[in-house]
Amino acid sequence: MAVLLRRGLAVALHRAVGQGCRPARLAALLGACRTKKTWPVSFPLEELKKRLTPLQYHVTQERGTESAFTGGFTHHKDEGTYTCVVCGAVLFNSNSKFDSGSGWPSFSDLVTAESVTVSDDFSYGIHRVETTCSQCGAHLGHLFDDGPRPTGKRYCINSASLAFQPKDGGASPASGSGAEGGARGSPESGRTEL
Repeated sequence: MAVLLRRGLAVALHRAVGQGCRPARLAALLGACRTKKTWPVSFPLEELKKRLTPLQYHVTQERGTESAFTGGFTHHKDEGTYTCVVCGAVLFNSNSKFDSGSGWPSFSDLVTAESVTVSDDFSYGIHRVETTCSQCGAHLGHLFDDGPRPTGKRYCINSASLAFQPKDGGASPASGSGAEGGARGSPESGRTEL
């Protein structure tokens, strides 16, 4: 049995490498594998390396995780909308944010069901449900079924994958603009700058 499992794993790894999946760590290779070409919005990796902080790049592009209780949005209480730091897609409202005690920002619901894509993640030898931005494929975090009612969901999200837009529409120090990354633009120009 162990021989069959090892052979199956070797075949899966060989296929993943053959399809261009080059994860940063072997553990990531054991999880879900996809390319940025499969998403509606894509950015050159060189642009993302310049625009995002090293932690944001690691989390969103290499499927990394920030240390618990270190993220800028873990204890964030302002009213507004949380967006993808890579493409600016709207993901969560502040009214669905709650303190799960996990050390990462937690949300009980999405802005729309299409905001996030979920997939099985078998990295680190365990099964979890990975959440990614449905527009650009940026890794956000994981989904668990131990959240508050009525949804029962806990979207456990890395702060490094989020930007924040305050309810009043003004800029926030933690909004993901400038060196923090994220999409930004002005209503007057009608354009979004990335």
